Amino acid sequence: MTGRVFLVLLLGIVASAALTQWLAVNERTHALERYRDFHALERAEQLITTADVMPDSARPTFLVAAARGTVRLEMSDMPQAQTLAPTEFSTSLQQRLGERYKLGPLSEHPAACDQPRQTSSLFASSQWKGTCETMNVQLHDGQVLKLTVLPPRAPPASTNTELLSLLPFLLSIAFLAYLVARMTIDPLKRLAQAAKDLGNDINHPPVVLSGASEIRQASAAFNAMQARIRQHITQRTQMLAAITHDLQTPLTRLRLRLEKVSDAELQQRLIDDLSAMQQMVKEGLDLARSMDSSENMQALDLDALLDSVCSDASDVGQQVELRGRAAMALMGRPLAIRRCLVNLIDNAVKYGHYANVKVERLAGSARISIRDGGPGIAPDQMARVFEPFYRIETSRSRESGGTGLGLTIARNIAEQHGANVTLANHKDGGLEVTLVVPEYYVGS
Repeated sequence: MTGRVFLVLLLGIVASAALTQWLAVNERTHALERYRDFHALERAEQLITTADVMPDSARPTFLVAAARGTVRLEMSDMPQAQTLAPTEFSTSLQQRLGERYKLGPLSEHPAACDQPRQTSSLFASSQWKGTCETMNVQLHDGQVLKLTVLPPRAPPASTNTELLSLLPFLLSIAFLAYLVARMTIDPLKRLAQAAKDLGNDINHPPVVLSGASEIRQASAAFNAMQARIRQHITQRTQMLAAITHDLQTPLTRLRLRLEKVSDAELQQRLIDDLSAMQQMVKEGLDLARSMDSSENMQALDLDALLDSVCSDASDVGQQVELRGRAAMALMGRPLAIRRCLVNLIDNAVKYGHYANVKVERLAGSARISIRDGGPGIAPDQMARVFEPFYRIETSRSRESGGTGLGLTIARNIAEQHGANVTLANHKDGGLEVTLVVPEYYVGS
């Protein structure tokens, strides 16, 4: 976004500067044309009046000198040529000279009028738009001379082009546009980073109030939102933990009293139901702990953590195989990350009989794939299995154990660490759970 804001500001300022330069150059060009026309009138009047008072013997010598420059007076080669209607220049000159002189504009158009002129500006016209014409001038003694008004000579070529002269200006406005873009975008980046940090750690320090008043107001609102979210999560976690903890005592008393039931079949059914309730309470406590972010973050060796989790699973009789190495560290809460991995592996073994764990290194992250040997999950239920207490009644039912909180807890923990959990049915059968965890860089 910084680049887009910088380009918009830069292009806007350059366009405004170009328009201003174009208007200034055109106004200057019109002023020069008006000044040149006035000078041409003065020069033409001087040449004509001087030639008129010259003796006949001296007039040819004078006309040789007068035939130079951009306003020329010379002998006419078409004294009887048909003249055109008066032009603006000829009318002004006629008013200056008076009735004793007769002016007649000719159809002859000087070639210099149509030749492009060298300009030193990108915004100036290359065509002379001032007076450029010829006319016959009849003196009081009847002699006809030809007056030619040509465009002014082109200015000498300059080694300092307009682009070079504009370069400091362009550099200064580019630097100014960059500063404005940085000043505009940096507060937004800080808020975006604060939102990202909030997603990873609800107890992250609040945003420092600095900058313009609008930015300080937005930062204050963000800090207030973070405080409300933290309070809401804390209250919900405490309430769930209190409920599940308080249920432990009556459930224990019920188990003790069930020992006195004389009917063995009824006793076993009641004990099974009580065990299911205790399992739900236990996983409810685990769910409450998964939303608790008070544990300190630290750098963890992913390969060592996976090896420890898989070894512990194998020691208790679960069929777990680990392949691959990530050779990277991650930043996380050790107990929470371990609980996430244990839940995913237990879920695979419970419903798919085994867990094949594969880890591989990606660009800036590691991908952990856990595949089981179960029947998989219908595509329309992939998202619902992450909902608390949701169980698939066909293959992943109460009979196989669980309360539907394992994946919910695993996803909560993963999201707190900036990781991502996805499900997919493997092409060779079974469900494959993919956990992508970001890499931790020292000093980042």
